Amino acid sequence: MIPAALVSFAGFALFVLHQAVIGYALLVVALAAAVVINRALFRDLLLVAFSLVVMSLVPITTDIGFEHMGVMGTAMILAVGVPYAVSRFAYGDHAVRFPVRTGVPWTRTEKWYLPAVVVIGYALLPVYMLGTGVYTNWPAASTPNEIARLFIGTNGLGIWDELFFICTVFALLRRHLPMVQSNLLQAVLFTSFLWELGFHAWAPLFIFPFALLQAFIFTRTRSLSYIICVHLLFDFVLFLVLIHAHNRAWIDIFLY
Repeated sequence: MIPAALVSFAGFALFVLHQAVIGYALLVVALAAAVVINRALFRDLLLVAFSLVVMSLVPITTDIGFEHMGVMGTAMILAVGVPYAVSRFAYGDHAVRFPVRTGVPWTRTEKWYLPAVVVIGYALLPVYMLGTGVYTNWPAASTPNEIARLFIGTNGLGIWDELFFICTVFALLRRHLPMVQSNLLQAVLFTSFLWELGFHAWAPLFIFPFALLQAFIFTRTRSLSYIICVHLLFDFVLFLVLIHAHNRAWIDIFLY
């Protein structure tokens, strides 16, 4: 538990406190402790630590310029792709998986939860984004090109969140820790990263529970496609709110 917690706290130091020295030091201590405690734990934490370092080396912002999207997108690909490749081809344990086609149909509850997510997003996100003014952390998109890039950015990031925090971090931690501890630690990283991205003010009050719920749903369904659907539906409402926030006469469908 201690080495895994140190890795999680390192993410908090890197992305929330912006203390790179402390963050990297925590990663070193965590990996050193893991070597002594359990070699398998060390190998898995090494993959998570690698990804955190990669993401800490690029600016994590909502800039939709082509150069920034290319740089941040490359780091995101490395943060997910390297742990997957190492787990599959070097370790040979296939610990990191992306189960899209499970062959198991969604239950009635799972189907009803999807429109419920849209309703929750509709009720919550305008109050949060407009009430706090944090929508200014996102660029104003008004031209077709800008709107397209904002759409791609919000959806691409949403997919990556599930690939990394759930299918990579949570899956690797779950090999060594009980469900509750693994879930709490991945949720800390999930929330810390989105804080750095621009979800400030009281965003952790709903992002942290969302991260916990996503991991719980993934544990029950074993379906990456389902949790991505949940996330993208929420992000679609976010996209509409951002367009409306910067262009108040557009998409004027929100009550707030």
